[in-house]
Amino acid sequence: MVTVQSTVDTGHEDMIHDAQMDFYGTRLATCSSDRMVKIFDVKDRTQTLAAELRGHEGPVWQVAWAHPRFGNILASCSYDRRVIIWQEGGGQWSKIYEYTNHDSSVNSVSWAPHELGLILVCGSSDGAISVLTYTHTNYQWEAEKINNAHTIGCNSVSWCQSASGGKRFVSGGCDSLVKIWRQGEDGHWTEEAKLEAHSDWVRDTAWAPCLGPSRQLIASCSQDRRVVIWTCKEGGAWIPKVLHTFEDVVWHVSWSVSGNILAVSGGDNKVTLWKETLDEQWVCISDVQKGAGPQG
Repeated sequence: MVTVQSTVDTGHEDMIHDAQMDFYGTRLATCSSDRMVKIFDVKDRTQTLAAELRGHEGPVWQVAWAHPRFGNILASCSYDRRVIIWQEGGGQWSKIYEYTNHDSSVNSVSWAPHELGLILVCGSSDGAISVLTYTHTNYQWEAEKINNAHTIGCNSVSWCQSASGGKRFVSGGCDSLVKIWRQGEDGHWTEEAKLEAHSDWVRDTAWAPCLGPSRQLIASCSQDRRVVIWTCKEGGAWIPKVLHTFEDVVWHVSWSVSGNILAVSGGDNKVTLWKETLDEQWVCISDVQKGAGPQG
């Protein structure tokens, strides 16, 4: 059974859309419809507000921590069509870059594996995906935009966690499609695969931490109430398997650090944990009611 370890009173004045721990698990970033990003220091199951980041002019949908080798860097994306990259220096957080080249809400941000450099991918309701790369040669951010990546809009982006196969990420969109993108030798991004299994908007995608060079896993979830696990073996085709059909819309999927447990959350206000058996079947190992207090 999974129990709630602790709850955080964030002080946000509106709905919270995302909460992310940093690499070491000592800091928590939250974002909300109140246009704020907040940073908390986490220690001994207590949370202390460390910073309030003001800069967005609309609801902030998602936050993402960069790898600590680059310092304390956080990305946020918003309904205001902007992506902001924040950095801490001398105990103070400041805006180091603002990307404003989307025509609609930016819904998702994801950092590449640190071995590839400081690279952020962003998915927007305008149907485009942007890849922002920090170049050490001129100390600037360079952007490449993939237009019409998803018709109607892109809801989620997630990087391949293995850097050995080159630069790849997965995206999910309002066209009910999951797509895989690869950067070619010319530096431009192209669609490597189009994965069809959902019958409604794809709400989230998550590329599993690498389980070995011969096998890759991606989880996707949708308005169609289903979670699909995509498996690619030895560089072959991606094979879909429906994990489960839930009672309500499924909003988020998230892998454990080891990549063998998947957390699923949806409109039924529950979080369920799923694990793969040795014969490649997925079983629910626990569920917890969101918003419940500590148990036991």
